[in-house]
Amino acid sequence: MPDASPWKRVLLKCSGEALMGDGAFGIDFAALERIAGDIAEVAASGVQVGVVVGGGNLFRGVRTAASGMDRPSADSLGMLATVMNGLALADALKRGGTDAVSMSAIPMPTVCPSYTRRDAMAALAAGQVVISTGGTGNPFFTTDTAAALRAAELGCDLLAKGTQVDGVYSADPKKDPSATRFDRLSHGEVLRRGLEVMDTAAIALTRENHIPVMVFDLHQQGGFAAALTGRGLSTTITDD
Repeated sequence: MPDASPWKRVLLKCSGEALMGDGAFGIDFAALERIAGDIAEVAASGVQVGVVVGGGNLFRGVRTAASGMDRPSADSLGMLATVMNGLALADALKRGGTDAVSMSAIPMPTVCPSYTRRDAMAALAAGQVVISTGGTGNPFFTTDTAAALRAAELGCDLLAKGTQVDGVYSADPKKDPSATRFDRLSHGEVLRRGLEVMDTAAIALTRENHIPVMVFDLHQQGGFAAALTGRGLSTTITDD
């Protein structure tokens, strides 16, 4: 990462779908290694990195609930899927030489450490990549909201959301070629326009805590470091 990042502590929201690569389900290990390499590149530059990982590649709680399953039960299964992804990502980072720890909001001490703010802060200070799994530990909250919550309580100065596109658009650019891409937005504009960046609770939480949100393409190798240093395309969402 040749250019210095202006950010000192960053929370990366990594969707479960990013770990699928070109597949339709599960973990594509080539994609896993690439994402781990991108995170390692940023961590090696001196930026403290926290990660919240989703579970949509393994289980979709909301979709399953819509099919008739009890929503809290469906969400619990979705949270367990994020634990599996977090363990895989931590393993990939450690195999690549980057110290990492996966912590779960759902206590399962024989599998991984339980998430506490105290332990996560200590791990970040020690140079570890801290992967937070299990969502918030509660049903009815998305991993976007979990990412906003962790960014706030860990004192992160940026929430970086990795997506499949290079920023925020007025509509889905894959479906509407005329969609307008934004370089900068305010939290309020996102809410007023109803832009599908993160859920409303996540945007409100980052707005309340004055945390900028950067949306970038996680599917491009080196995209994380490029976005943080201004070399890559992204959309930054800041205070009104």
